[in-house]
This record gives sequence, C-alpha cells and structure tokens, in this order.
Amino acid sequence: MRFCDIPGHDNIKRRLCELVDNGHMPHALLLEGKEGSSKFALAMALAQYIQCNDRHDGDSCGHCQNCRQMEMLGHYDVYYMYPVVKKNSKPTTSAYFAKEFAEFMAENPFMGLERWQKFLKDVNAQPAIFVEDANEVLGKLGTTARSGRNKVVVMWMAERMREEAANKLLKIIEEPYADTFFILTTNNPRAILPTIYSRCQRIAVPPYSDQEVADIVAGYTKVAPETAVAIATTTEGNAARAIAMATNDSAHLQSLDFFTRLMRGAYARKVSELRRWADELGGKGREANINFYNYCSHLIRENFILNIGEPVLNTLTAAEAQFSQRFSPFINERNVEDLLDLFNRGAADIASNGNARMVAFDTAIQIIMLLRR
Repeated sequence: MRFCDIPGHDNIKRRLCELVDNGHMPHALLLEGKEGSSKFALAMALAQYIQCNDRHDGDSCGHCQNCRQMEMLGHYDVYYMYPVVKKNSKPTTSAYFAKEFAEFMAENPFMGLERWQKFLKDVNAQPAIFVEDANEVLGKLGTTARSGRNKVVVMWMAERMREEAANKLLKIIEEPYADTFFILTTNNPRAILPTIYSRCQRIAVPPYSDQEVADIVAGYTKVAPETAVAIATTTEGNAARAIAMATNDSAHLQSLDFFTRLMRGAYARKVSELRRWADELGGKGREANINFYNYCSHLIRENFILNIGEPVLNTLTAAEAQFSQRFSPFINERNVEDLLDLFNRGAADIASNGNARMVAFDTAIQIIMLLRR
C-alpha cells in the first residue's frame, strides 16, 4: 500500500512522511477516527514507507524488495494484529486468518467490520484481539530484523484488544526496542486501555466528506453517479459502508425494502407482520442492524425536507424518491425529532449488545404511534 493509493487525507500523509524523514517517528502511533476513513490504509502505507529502500517524493517506491513484500502482506519484519473469532475454543491469532485478511484488504482499502465478519463466516460474532496474538507478536519482536530497517506492528481496531492482550503489550509499548514501531488504528479510542492510549502519539483522521465518499463509491463500483451521491449522504463519511451498500448483495435496496415494510406495517397497525419483520431484521447481524437504523435516520431527515417543500436539498435515489412522494407527508415537525431519537436509540442499544429482535419490535410498535401525530 502506497500513500498515492489512498484517496484524500493529503495533510495527514505529509505529516506521517515528515515523522519518518525527520527521525521523529514515535514508537507507538495511534491513528484514530470513524470507521471508513482509511486509517488502516494509512497505517499500511506508513509501514511500507518505513521499510522502503528508495522512498522519495513523499511515498514509498513500490518496486524495491521491501515494497514488494509489503504489497503481498509477506514482509518478514511487519506483523499484523486484527480482530478474529475463536475457532473450536482453541487459541486463535491473526495469522490463522491471514488468507482471509489478504482477500479482505484486496477488495478495497476501506476497512469495514461488517464485511470482515463475513470473511470470518460469523456475522453475529464479536471479533477480538486475544492474548494469544499478543504472545505471538512478542515472540517475533524478540528476534533481529531480517529484511527491513525496522520491525513494525500494524494493528487494526485496537479498541478490540482484550484486556489481557493489552496488558501483555503494555511493557514493550512503554519500553520498546529501538528498532520497533507500533502503528495502531481505532474507531473508538475511549475503548482502548488507558495505559496503552496514554503512551501513544495520536493523530486524528477525519471522515471523508459526502462528495469524497461519492467519488470513492463511483470509483470502486458501477453505480450511477446520483446513486453514489445518495448513498454517500447516509454514511457520515464512512467509505467502507458506502461501498458495501453499493456492491454487497444490493444492501442499499434491502435497507429501503425493510424501511418501507416497517412504515407500511406500522401505519396499518399490523402487529403480527411487524413481529415477523423484527425477527427477520434481528437475524441479520449486529452491524447490519446498526447500519439499518442509521439508514432510517437518513430517510426520515430526507422525507422531512421533502415535506417542508425543499426538494432541491434532497439526495434520494429514484426508488427512495418514488416511495417518499407518498410517505413524506407523515413526517412533520410533530414527530420528526422523536423518530430520529428512536432510531438513534435503536442503533445505540444494538451497539450495547441489546437483543436485536426485541429492539426492532419495540421500535416498530413506537412508530405506530408516532406516524399518527
């Protein structure tokens, strides 16, 4: 991965290169920001820049032996840590899923947990970085660098380190070998063990703008430009989610279908249908449910804008606009805030390990009342 392969974030790229070029690279660097902002791609590009034998013009060369090894995720002195799931209750490390992770990264550089769970073949699991992973990396760091200038550990989603794993790594992060660097990324810095967090130099990676996301979607998929724009406005700068919505099993259309069934069932007060709807949604996995509630918030806002007579501000796809022509009159100043709050609470409850089916059914019942205001 080279910096030139990553869209945007030019200021951050320059800053990372300057840290290396000026000899100020910290032994523990944390890139923090929302999911889908290319943090891990930046971490990979930085690791390659550190190891490159011929870096110039603010990037690695891409052709030296170290760069070629990095491109294949096969560099002897670069180690990867990322969330995985236990297999048959046996100690499981990142290396166990190396093939899946290489395929996952090859799709696009915008790392989405929901997509990774599908590579793990367990959409309901809560992947984590286990203590066995920390033990394995510590063993490797105790050896001499073989082909690179330094040893580098690149960690995706540091917030998913189990406490035992974080405690294992704490000492070497506090007192690292002179030739060792940790490059960590996180979507949720508050979830990182404070003793680890306080010992990292931190760089905030902002989310992409809606236009940047739309351009990324258009570049990685075959969707129409207006669809790319509509998808971008629902994802809050998350390029990973936007690409998934555009390419992964027609996820965007599936979300619209779930939304229309929810609203029609709630308006008609068909409780039995809403129960079946909740069971179906709840069975789709935690991340898919969170994404759906975020999508609902987006459509509620868009329909409120349409209802108050500002269609020029809308960013709806053709299918969404067709449904919204008749639905938007039901979203008004008397219920729009409560509906948005309801969907925000739904996403938060799922993120806190709430029962997805119960959350979905409770949401549906409350919508019955809110649509009548």
